[in-house]
Amino acid sequence: MDNIIVDEECIKFIKDIKNKIRKSQYEAMKEVNKTLINLYWSIGEEIYKQQKEKGWGKNIVEVLSSELKKEFPKVKGFSASNLWRMRNFYLTYINEKNLALMVREISWTKNIVIMEKCKDQLEREFYIKMTRKFGWTKDVLINNIEAKVYEKYLLNQTNFDQTISERYVNQAKFAIKDQYTFDFLEFVEPHIEKELEDTLISNIKSFLEELGPNFAFMGNQFHINVGGDDFYIDLLLYHRTLKCLIAVELKIGDFKPEYVGKLQFYLTALDRQLKLNDENPSIGIIICKSKNRTVVEYALNNSNKPIGVSTYKMLDTLPKKMEKLLPSPNEIKKRIENLD
Repeated sequence: MDNIIVDEECIKFIKDIKNKIRKSQYEAMKEVNKTLINLYWSIGEEIYKQQKEKGWGKNIVEVLSSELKKEFPKVKGFSASNLWRMRNFYLTYINEKNLALMVREISWTKNIVIMEKCKDQLEREFYIKMTRKFGWTKDVLINNIEAKVYEKYLLNQTNFDQTISERYVNQAKFAIKDQYTFDFLEFVEPHIEKELEDTLISNIKSFLEELGPNFAFMGNQFHINVGGDDFYIDLLLYHRTLKCLIAVELKIGDFKPEYVGKLQFYLTALDRQLKLNDENPSIGIIICKSKNRTVVEYALNNSNKPIGVSTYKMLDTLPKKMEKLLPSPNEIKKRIENLD
C-alpha cells in the first residue's frame, strides 16, 4: 500500500467527506421525523372521522391503543393519551395549511409542547419557526414558552430591523429583553445609578443569568478615550453568538431621549477602537426603571446604531398594562412571517 502524506489537501478532503456524511444523516433524520408526523396526522384524522361518522365515544381510543400495542409491541407511541394527542394535533392544524406543513419539520415531542402550552395559532407559529430555525431542544423550548419569549419579542423596543444585518437581526432581538427581573437586588429601590451598578456587579452571576445565555462580562465603568477626553461605559459585555460588544447604560428613572445620543457615541468609539475585524458592530442597551413607549419609538427612529431600550423590575411577571400593548393579530402575523 502506497504511503499517503497527510497534508492540508488531504485533511480538507477528509473533512469534506465527514461533512457529507453528517449532512446525509441529518437529512435522513428529517425524513424519518416527517414520516412519523405524517403517520400521527393520519391516525389522528382517522380517529376523528370515525368518531364523527359512527358516533364512537372515548372507548374506541382505549380499544385501538390496546390492539396496536399487541400488534406492535416494540413500537412506542400508541398509548391512549398519545392517540388523543394525534387527534387533537390533526384538529389543531387541519385548517392551517401553512402550519400543517411546518409541524412536519420539528419532532413530535416539541409539537406536543407547542400545541398544549400555546394559546393561539400565532403563538404556535412563532415557536415552531424558532424551534426549526435555532434548533431548540425540548427543554429550551419549554423554558422559552414559560419565560414568555413570544410576548417579550413582540413588545421588544429596538431599532434592530434598521441597524443590524438580516443574518443576525432575530438573534439580536432574542438577546435583548424588553424587561429584566432583578429579584436578587438587596435594596428596595436604588437612589443613584452607582448603587444599581454596584449591586449588579456584586451579583454578577445572577445578573448574567437574567440577561440570558452567551453573555460574558468584560467590565464596569469601562474606560474609553476620545480626543483626549475620558468616558466611562456603565457595563461592557460580549455576546458570543452575535459576536459583538454590548454596551449597557443603567438609569434608575424614566427613559430620556438624550440617552440614545450618548450611547450612540459610545458605540461609535467601541467600533472604531475595540471591535475586531471579524466581529459585528457593537450593540447598546439602555436599562431604565420605566419608559414611555412612544418617546422610545421616537428616540430610536433616526438612530443609526443598534440600540434597545429595556426596563427592570423585581418580579418575573408580564404586567397587565404590558399585555394590553401587544400588537394586533394582523401585526403579529406580519412580524412572525419575517422570522423565516
